[in-house]
Amino acid sequence: MANKMLAAVLAIGLAALLVVAGCVSEPETPTTPTTEGAEVGVTYSQGVGPMPMLLSTGEIDGYIAWQPFVEIATVSGIGTVASYSQDLPPEDMWKDHPCCVVVTRDDFAAEHPDTVNAVSALATLGNQYVNEHQDESAAIVADWLVGKGNFTYGDVSVSSVDVLEKAIPTIKFTSEPSEQWMDGVNLFVDAQDELGYLTGTLKGTTKEERRALLFNTQPYTEGKKMIDAGEIATPAPVGKLGIGYLMSDHHASLFVAIKKWEYFEENYGIALKPKDPSQSRPENLDLIVNGEKIADVTLVSGAAGPALMQLAATDNIQMAWVGAPPAISAIDKGTPIKIVQPVNTEGSGLVVAASAPVNDWPSFVDWANSRAAEGKPLKIAAPLKGSIQDVMLKFALKDSGLVVKEV
Repeated sequence: MANKMLAAVLAIGLAALLVVAGCVSEPETPTTPTTEGAEVGVTYSQGVGPMPMLLSTGEIDGYIAWQPFVEIATVSGIGTVASYSQDLPPEDMWKDHPCCVVVTRDDFAAEHPDTVNAVSALATLGNQYVNEHQDESAAIVADWLVGKGNFTYGDVSVSSVDVLEKAIPTIKFTSEPSEQWMDGVNLFVDAQDELGYLTGTLKGTTKEERRALLFNTQPYTEGKKMIDAGEIATPAPVGKLGIGYLMSDHHASLFVAIKKWEYFEENYGIALKPKDPSQSRPENLDLIVNGEKIADVTLVSGAAGPALMQLAATDNIQMAWVGAPPAISAIDKGTPIKIVQPVNTEGSGLVVAASAPVNDWPSFVDWANSRAAEGKPLKIAAPLKGSIQDVMLKFALKDSGLVVKEV
């Protein structure tokens, strides 16, 4: 039942997302029954970046976003967490919800399987390191994102290291493409298919056909075998390799693998070695396995997931750390990529003003009801309309008898 409910609400959210992305003409928006209750306004800011500033100036009462923007609010004192994403109602619906993944181009994986296996192994080892060294990893990510400087929003300025030390433990860094995880990814596809927004390779597919189109987990399987055996096989040299990523703490495994390259080379025989180790955010690296240079690696930071998928479509990058929904959309459009493994699950949260009488979801609902009774409905910011954060928020509000009004 929970999966059917999730598919229904994802369908609504993804319909909106596709309209915003310009993929289809605007359809009649499906609706789900709602009970009459207190009204909550949901607004869309220009991305998540401005949200802390809007909260600090009282222009919004709260926001839902991914890390580290959740902990920017708590560490700076401008906000408090009403609920992390996995705890939003209905109970257990959002537990371990998919987020970011590793993808590879099909032709690159076919021509250079040992290289893809090695990078997959390094992604798994990177996640393992993050989980075992969270504070150190937080400092590495802070250095990568802002050179260990402060996150600053007008009069609000807070240590990036302090923020990341709180954010990292709320993200589940996981690498295993389990059946449960693949089923979670499949829900995104179900929603698009049921609404008729799949127009390419995924349209009308069975579960088995869909899995063949979406996933290539062989590199993870082979990489894990090598990790367990204590030896990474040395691939043949491949020349150049482009790897895309986003400026997000969700991609900590990649940043850690690069910044701790000496550790990974010494202990596992594999490294992404910066050509200039003095750089906080190196772009040019050597992929080294068992002392041999395998590839000149170029790191490419994308503004968003769809931008990275366009680079993959044009073969400017051959692998990427990216969100699951952009990867799914790209595959449907015919981009020759496959999802190899997860990077993380969860990692988002609902933040409200520090002055709010809120410390959990039930008290948030009480606050929403009292504000509506006063004629001052809450105004909550969400990222792009139809994003998973937007969908989770709307579903939780409706489940609690609150009425969503987009403002």
